Amino acid sequence: MTRTRNLNGVGKYFSLIVLFIFLAIMLVPFFIVIINAFKTPVEYANNGPMALPQGFNLNGMIDFWNRVDFTTKLLNSAVISLTVAVLAVVVSLLNSYALGIGKIKGRTFFLVFFIMANFLPQEALAYPLYYFAKFFHIYDSLVAVIIIFTVIQSAFGTYLLTSMFSTFPKELIEAAR
Repeated sequence: MTRTRNLNGVGKYFSLIVLFIFLAIMLVPFFIVIINAFKTPVEYANNGPMALPQGFNLNGMIDFWNRVDFTTKLLNSAVISLTVAVLAVVVSLLNSYALGIGKIKGRTFFLVFFIMANFLPQEALAYPLYYFAKFFHIYDSLVAVIIIFTVIQSAFGTYLLTSMFSTFPKELIEAAR
């Protein structure tokens, strides 16, 4: 019995070591990117991508930040993600309340529709969403991105919350009314 426990302990340590090796292999590209970010172009050309930087040079990052207007892109990402998170939760709650507690005809059809929307690859939505945004003249705007991501994210939320709302006891819902 003790021998089996020792083998299990050795097996745990072995699998932990293997996982750390895989972790190291996966982190190597990130390490290479980080060390190259602190190199000057001359240093990169002379020593190659695998050499450690000779100094702490931030000019490349500052130049990139200014060249691509990264501050605006960062603020846009924050606005989009926060707005989509709030709107998707609100839309999911309203949809799932109607489907889970309300008396909606075709409830099963709508649930199947939301499940199928989750299985649809987002790449398949590129053309329809592009034409949607172009038709409503919101192409190349934050509003288009917010609307599209809110609808996509609320599909899963609706399905998940509908199954939760449908398990509420009827007495609790009547007491709340």
